[in-house]
Amino acid sequence: MADVVVSDLTKSFDEGGASRDVLRGVSFEVRSGELVAIVGRSGSGKSTLLNLIAGIDRPSGGSVRIGGRDISALNERDRTLFRRASVGFVFQFFNLLPTLTVEENVRLPLELGPGSRGAGREPARKLLQAVGLGDRAHDFPDHLSGGEQQRVAIARALVHAPALVLADEPTGALDAENGGRILELLVSLARHGGTTVLLVTHSADVARAADRTLVVEAGGIARAPAPAYLDGRAPST
Repeated sequence: MADVVVSDLTKSFDEGGASRDVLRGVSFEVRSGELVAIVGRSGSGKSTLLNLIAGIDRPSGGSVRIGGRDISALNERDRTLFRRASVGFVFQFFNLLPTLTVEENVRLPLELGPGSRGAGREPARKLLQAVGLGDRAHDFPDHLSGGEQQRVAIARALVHAPALVLADEPTGALDAENGGRILELLVSLARHGGTTVLLVTHSADVARAADRTLVVEAGGIARAPAPAYLDGRAPST
């Protein structure tokens, strides 16, 4: 179980010697087993926020606590170990390893630990069935379409049963049928599995399926969602 507490979070980047604030004083809480959609205009800082929650980036100020642990205070090695154990991250650009088969890519999070060689075949195969790719286990990523690669990336993020799933546009590359399948899977994880799910989306349908919607605007969290940010093109379930 993973409550997420974001407190006064700030992130600045150096651009040509000048500092640019992407996030300023962002604070919110997400309860264990809650599914929360994060929306906002392109470039508003949504992906940056996910990276900070995951511990991929470090904040310029403030903190992120997951399950009571302040991950923003951890060193890089400890943040990496924490992610491997507790966080599933669906990247916008898939990040599949081209020299591994589909099944091997999905199994990878379970095989990173010592003595884990060959682990995860059964959960990997079950998840590939769940995302509609049970017959592609032995193919390589370059034989798959972009949407199929996205579904492999989602299966990989879920294979180690993380307490927290962070997803950046998880249905963005998918057609209506497969996007609906993925959305149902994420909703089921939250509703029945107790997994905490935060996802960035431009989809009105995905946002409607969430328990709550957070709008990133002007470096902070707005009070109410703005429909103009949502394109309504993602799948219905």
